[in-house]
Order: sequence, then structure tokens, then C-alpha cells
Amino acid sequence: MFKRTEESRLTSWYFEVDKHLLLLVLLMILVAIIIAISSGSANFVRTAGKVEWYGFFVRMIKFSVVGIATMIGVSMASRKTILNISWIDLIVCFILLLGTLVFPHTINMSRRWFVLPGVLRIMPSDLMKPGFVIITAWFFDKMKSIYGKDVFDFKRTLFQLKTWSWGWYLIPFAIVLGILYWHPDLGTMGLYLATFGTMLLLAGLPMRWVLSLAGAGIGFGFLTVLIKPHALARLLSFLGPIDPTSQVGIGLRAIRNGGLFGAGDKADIVEHLAMAESDFVLSVISENFGAIASCGLIFLLLVVVVHLINQSKSLRDEFASSAVAGTAAMFGFQCCINLASTLRLMPAKGMTLPFISHGGSSFVCYCLLFGMVLALIREDKWK
Repeated sequence: MFKRTEESRLTSWYFEVDKHLLLLVLLMILVAIIIAISSGSANFVRTAGKVEWYGFFVRMIKFSVVGIATMIGVSMASRKTILNISWIDLIVCFILLLGTLVFPHTINMSRRWFVLPGVLRIMPSDLMKPGFVIITAWFFDKMKSIYGKDVFDFKRTLFQLKTWSWGWYLIPFAIVLGILYWHPDLGTMGLYLATFGTMLLLAGLPMRWVLSLAGAGIGFGFLTVLIKPHALARLLSFLGPIDPTSQVGIGLRAIRNGGLFGAGDKADIVEHLAMAESDFVLSVISENFGAIASCGLIFLLLVVVVHLINQSKSLRDEFASSAVAGTAAMFGFQCCINLASTLRLMPAKGMTLPFISHGGSSFVCYCLLFGMVLALIREDKWK
């Protein structure tokens, strides 16, 4: 569109940034702002006007301004700056996550929230996602540079006090998973494990270890169902007939009511659905705009995942490639969990749809993560 006639930081960013990925993210944010009007109107009716019909729309505008500014600002940073931001994010969120053990704030039976008095309510496990993906990719790259082909020879690399080893990573990671399990926040725990496992697989983890870890995961899931009453209750609810008064039942009725093109003035079922603006945002979209619009949104999310995968395969730096692949895994798995829960393809799990659902912690964290990815892609391809 414009010729490159100067070398200022802004013009360099404009010509070097991955415009396709940037436009895809901006398109998702635009969709989220539009959906906020519909979900806000439904919430206004359901809660008898406790939140104005335009309340979610105003909040999404605020989140969007902060998120877009964060994403663009971070996308201009260097690799070193990205690593510094990631370490700060990881350490601060780890401390706040520990804080949920001492000062838990419970919402919907989960103690995963941390409240800063007079400031805001945040979910450390959500805000930790950017730091987790970037530092995991950096650690994998560091281990490969030290041990080479022997990186997965765990007799040598599992615990080394005087040098780098997997233990330095796995111990803090196990603590995080333990806290998520205690909350309980099994969905987020599964998301972290799925992302970590995908990044390990792409890093060259031998198949025997992949199968062993998969078996351990299945066994752990079975044990969780036995010792966590709410996990057993959700599994039995999923295996049994649909309860039309449950959140999933109401969400499915709203999807059916929307038909192909939306229910228009008859879109009133979602007004009875709690958490429609976050966990069941697909039901809002389907009833108000129809199945065709919902399929269009799913296609948009799929395009984002495919674009990230293609970029990961084209990058020269293994660290950047692993970080972009980890982002694709984190984003893709979270989309699948949200959509599958809404469509009753898996037991209900409270998890937002990235960029689309209403929620500050999730929205800002993904803006930060995609800003980091844009920076790493830009530096790899141009520097």
C-alpha cells in the first residue's frame, strides 16, 4: 500500500509485522464487540436490569482499547524484551496463584480468583498463559542447545543441580498444576497439560514417552472422577439424558431456536442462560445470528490456528517456532473446549472462547500472547 521511504520504528513495524495475523485478531475483536450487545441485552432481561443492556458492550470497548494497545505495543518489542515480559508475567502470576491458596475468592465453586482490594478481580491462571507458552519454548530451546539429541535421555537430563535439567522446569509446573487441581479448575489444568504435551511432541519427544504420558493422563482422569465429586457429577450428567433446565440444555435450545439465519425478535431462550456472555457465547451467536454465522466464526478460529501452524513451520529460529506452535495449541485447545462444552460433545467446562467471550483476564492475556507472537515472527523473518 505504501512505499518504504524511511526507517523509523513505526514504519519498520508496519512493513515487517504479520498483517494477516494482525487483521485476523482485529476481526475477532470486532466480532466480540458486536456479540457483547446481544449478550448484554440477554443478561439485562435475565438479571432484571442489574447490568444495563449496553454494559458488556462498554466493557468490551474498554478491554479492546487496552488489548489492542497492548498487542501492538508488544509486537514492536525485541526477542529479549519479549523474554523479559514473559518472565515478569510468569513470576507475578505464579505469586498471585500461590495467593489464591491463602486468600481465595470463590466464584461458581472455584477458588481460582484473586482480588486486589479496590482495584479488580483477576484470574492468575489465565494471565499466566503468555508467559507459560513463551518461557516453555525458551526452555525447550535452551535444553536442546545444551544436550542436543540426548535432550530426552531423562537419566541424564531429569535432575541436575549444577546445570540445566528438566527438573528446574517440571517442579514449578507441577506446583501450578497442583494449585489448579485444588481450586478445582480442571479445564485450565487440562489446557496447560495439552499445550505442554503438544510442545513436547513437536520438540521430538520419543513416541514411547508420548504413549506413556497419554496413559498416565487417562489414569489420572479416572482417579479424578473417583475423588472429585463435582467431576463425577458432570460426567454422569454428560452421559445421561439432557436436562432442559441445565445451562447446556438451555444453550442447545437457543442454538436450535436460531435456525440458519437467527431468530430475530424470537431470540429469547438465551435470556435464561447464565454465563451466556462467556462460557456459552456460541449459543448467543447462534440464536441471534443463526447457524451460518456460527459456522463462519468457527471457520475464522480455524483460519487463525492454521495460520499460526504455517508460520511456525516457516520460522528459522527453533525458539520462535516452538512459541508460535505453543500459541496455536493453547488457542486451538481452548476454542475446542469451549465449543465442545456448549455443543455437549464433552462434559461442561467453564472456559471462555478466546477473544470472543466477555472477560478481562482471558481477553487481555490473549492480546498479550498474540502481541508476543507477532514480535517473534517479525524479528525472525526480518532480522
